[in-house]
Amino acid sequence: MAHLIHLWHERNGWSHRVLPLLSEILDLGRVHNSQISNLRNGKLSSPGPEVFLPLAQVNTVLDQGIELIRDQLESNHPELWRSLKDSALPLKNDCGKPLSAGELFEIFSGLRPLPSSFDWYIEDNEASILSDALSDHFCQNRPWRSCKIIIMDAYPSSKPLRRERFAEVIAGIKDFTAEELDGELLDLYETSKKLSYFNEGGPNAFLMHLRDIGLQKKRVLKNEK
Repeated sequence: MAHLIHLWHERNGWSHRVLPLLSEILDLGRVHNSQISNLRNGKLSSPGPEVFLPLAQVNTVLDQGIELIRDQLESNHPELWRSLKDSALPLKNDCGKPLSAGELFEIFSGLRPLPSSFDWYIEDNEASILSDALSDHFCQNRPWRSCKIIIMDAYPSSKPLRRERFAEVIAGIKDFTAEELDGELLDLYETSKKLSYFNEGGPNAFLMHLRDIGLQKKRVLKNEK
């Protein structure tokens, strides 16, 4: 469950204050900042329905589209509105429907697996290898300067800091952290799909493809020694 909540925040670039504030403004129930923070970090031991119900209701609102709540946020809560305009992706099950309170509770209790679009784990010690593999995958043996425009055009995030970080990684200047890769993986997959570089499965298959690139490169380097 911590992984799910963590990825939800990472994908949207939210602070832990977004969901509690949105729930309170829309009168969907009260969930505290500390509860979200502890849930995200796996430190909330026994949350009750009062936590999952407002989360599920907010999730449904996001799935319906934030234009429906523009009037309640744009003037009185401009910072929150800007955050949601930047990104407001809901949590969905494998049928494409927003996760309900019952489903969230079952995931927390271990009675239901994570949705397939969230079911991956990236270790700290593989972040550098995967970052290098991403650079190889997207550049396709071309200099960064010759393929930068088409790659950046395919990258879906409009957030300047994310775009800058993505460009630095693909150019081979910096590495993603494992936490950043967790949050970026879906957009990285969509970027590759848009460029027709990878069309053989979902985000999990894309992650395995990157791991294979890293493993092959490691073998080549070992044989050259």
